Formats: sequence, C-alpha cells, structure tokens
Amino acid sequence: MANKTEGAVTLEPEGQGGKSRKRKIRGIRRSAFAMPYLALSVIFVIVPLFIMLYYAFTDLKTGRFTFGNFLDFFSDINRLKIMGRSFLVALLTTVVCFVLAYPLALALSSSALNKKFILVMLFIMPMWINSLLRTYAVKIVLYMLNVTSPWAAVTIGMVYDFFPFMLLPLYSVLSGMDKALIEAAHDLGASPVRTLFTVRLPLSVPGIVSGVLMVFMPTVSTFAISDILGNGIETYMFGNIINEYFLNSGGWHKGSAYSLILLILIAVTVIAANVINKGKTEVGGVL
Repeated sequence: MANKTEGAVTLEPEGQGGKSRKRKIRGIRRSAFAMPYLALSVIFVIVPLFIMLYYAFTDLKTGRFTFGNFLDFFSDINRLKIMGRSFLVALLTTVVCFVLAYPLALALSSSALNKKFILVMLFIMPMWINSLLRTYAVKIVLYMLNVTSPWAAVTIGMVYDFFPFMLLPLYSVLSGMDKALIEAAHDLGASPVRTLFTVRLPLSVPGIVSGVLMVFMPTVSTFAISDILGNGIETYMFGNIINEYFLNSGGWHKGSAYSLILLILIAVTVIAANVINKGKTEVGGVL
C-alpha cells in the first residue's frame, strides 16, 4: 500500500490479513502434494485393514461376529509353539545381522579409503536381484557346503537376505556422527574400546533401533525362505501358517485373525523400540 506524506511516497507494511491468506495458500499447495499419498494409503492400507478386521471377527459358516478365530489360535499348543519359534528365529537373525553389520559399518564409516562408497555398494548390490532368486542361490551354495540342518539353512538364508537392512541404517548413523566427539574422547585418554562403548554405541542407538526393526519385522512374518530352504512342517514359521490359510478358499477368516495377532505383536515391538529410542540423539539415522 502506498501513502503520500509531504510529497514523498512511502510503503506501508502489509496487513496481517494478507499474510494469513498467503500462509493459507502455501498450506493448501503443500497439502496438495500429500493427496496422492493419502489416496494410496486409504486404498492399500486402510481398506485392506478393515477387510482383514471383518474376516477376523466373523464366522466362516454363519458370517456372524465371533472371537472363535482367535480362540482357535490360543487353544492350539502347536500354533503357539510355531509363533514362539518364529520369534526366536527372528531374534537370532537380528542378533547375527547386528553382530556382523556393526563392525563392518564402523570400518566403512571410519575408513580412510576414498572409495568406501563403492565398498558399501558391493553389499547393497545383491538387493537389486529378486529375493527368491537369491534364496535359491543360497540353497545351491548350502548344498555345495553340505549344510544338512534345515534350521541352520533357514537362518543363514534370512541373515543373507536381510543383512543389508541392518547395514544401511548403521552405516548412515556412524558416517554422520560428529568426529570431534571421537577425537575429544581420545584426547581425554579414552582407549578405542572405551570410546566405542561410551561414545559410538550410545550415539548410534537410533541406527541400531532402525536396523533391528527393519530386520526383525519382515523376518518374523516371512514364509518364502523357510519354504525354499527348510524341511516342510519341521521348519514351519508363523508366516507359513498364514500363507497356508489364505491359499485355502475357506481359510481367510482364520488367516485374517492370525495376521491381526501378528500385527499387534509387531506393533508392540515397534512401540517398545520407540520407548528405547526416546530421548536419544538422532545423528544421521533413518528413523
């Protein structure tokens, strides 16, 4: 707005109403970018979830509301054993992935090599290949190595398939860590081992939590790896049971109930991980 005072023209500041309108317009423009994601979330997340809830709480024969599908699971000791076994295998896979990935991520992030990005890509490149093809390749290699234990084969296959998902968050958080903190610890007389446990590990907690979730969640629900590398019913995991129910025409109700149970357990795991990670400094993490 222009105002003439004694022959001079001065500009007055824009009113609060104009600023508010501009902010609203910018907000509308930004929210427009979220509309495709919102539509996809509704179609492929919300709607399937409600379909799963419908089948989980209805009876196959009568179509009426029931808790029978859940009671069927908790009353079957074999199903509970398979569930526990799946969580143990997922936990073992996660621990092995962490033990292998953390020293490697630490070496890559602190390496003086100018081509460490190429070294990282060597571990990521297998992800470009279809997971089923990689699993069949592992089966051939294990056969050549004369690995006869089906559970050892399943665990090795899972570690191989999900190892990059542990390596990437750890490498990200360690490479983004402030190196001045490491130098300060050394200047104060801390040994490399003490620096690792008092500086590097606490600061890398966000990456550790992210890697644990990215490995544990898909491992506990997988079924293809145990099908290919396992030995039938002996290496059945919870994902195999759900898959078997959905392949049968009348098993959608129980399969949905079992899927909901697994979803709740995974949600509890995620909440616990967030509680552990609460208050931690997120340095280069992917959470």
